[in-house]
Amino acid sequence: MYTKYYGLARKPFSLTPDPAAVFMSETHQEGLAILKYGILSKKCFLVLTADVGSGKTTLLQALVNSLEQDVHLCLLNNPILHRDEFFSYIANKLGINWDGNKAMFLIEFGLLLKQCFEKGERVLLIFDEAHVLPVDLLEEIRLLSNLEEKGQDVLSIFLVGQPELNERMSDDRLLPLRQRIGIRFHLNRFDLEETRQYILFRLRTAGARHLNIFSGEALALIHEASQGTPRLINIIGDHALLTGFAENKPVISAELIRESIDDLHFPGEDNPLPVAKPFKPEGKRLALLGGLGFAALGGILLLLEILPVTRKFSLLGKMLPESWLQYLHF
Repeated sequence: MYTKYYGLARKPFSLTPDPAAVFMSETHQEGLAILKYGILSKKCFLVLTADVGSGKTTLLQALVNSLEQDVHLCLLNNPILHRDEFFSYIANKLGINWDGNKAMFLIEFGLLLKQCFEKGERVLLIFDEAHVLPVDLLEEIRLLSNLEEKGQDVLSIFLVGQPELNERMSDDRLLPLRQRIGIRFHLNRFDLEETRQYILFRLRTAGARHLNIFSGEALALIHEASQGTPRLINIIGDHALLTGFAENKPVISAELIRESIDDLHFPGEDNPLPVAKPFKPEGKRLALLGGLGFAALGGILLLLEILPVTRKFSLLGKMLPESWLQYLHF
């Protein structure tokens, strides 16, 4: 809706990670280097933590894209599984036969490690969202490392999750696992300069004809509100461009950022966070003549939820024929 108005080829602040447009801050570069070192080093276990929306999934994608063909990878990003499902997933990703027999899986896994050692290859297990792993599965993961014969050192296991992972690891039952962790790293949020560079980077990769779309004060306010969290920066930036388009503002000011933050926070929050609200149809009706696709309808429903009434009509007046506006009721 706003891309043409701001001279953009596409939306710059999509929440879906784009491997072709990865901004590597100093902390992300350090994190990627440590992940690569974790594969090459002989320290089997690595723990990486990051706050929600700080870009750990994007970082893992960058790592996966950089892997050589001699690395056998199993990346599990939804670890809420029963034990048999857990082994079935690993077996499938590593090409190991699985018939529900854990003993046979362990034998096959041990043979894979031996073959990789003989060929000069490596095995990498990455467990994303590891902070939700139950203690019994964390213990199963530790026991997998016991299958390496002395001197092989071909297995690397990465536990990646939110800071709560450190609390989960403090369980007394996981003392043997804690003692095996050779590398720990926490992915920090962006500082003010990194936030500014990130926004400019996203505008450039979206084909911006000029980069002065956001004022300096607006950039500073985005950093303050998001606390340097990339996902929240994207949410605020996208909403600010939508608001600016609705109000015919070619430059996003600090005032527009404040309006966007007010639109996005839940009522009653002392320190509102810019989290997108789900659509709630109660008390709001939408009737349109035929001809609108589902994508357009979804965009209009979102606008009806997050924009004040005055700006709803301002923006919808640009999007729809005048004769259609009589069918919109609030």
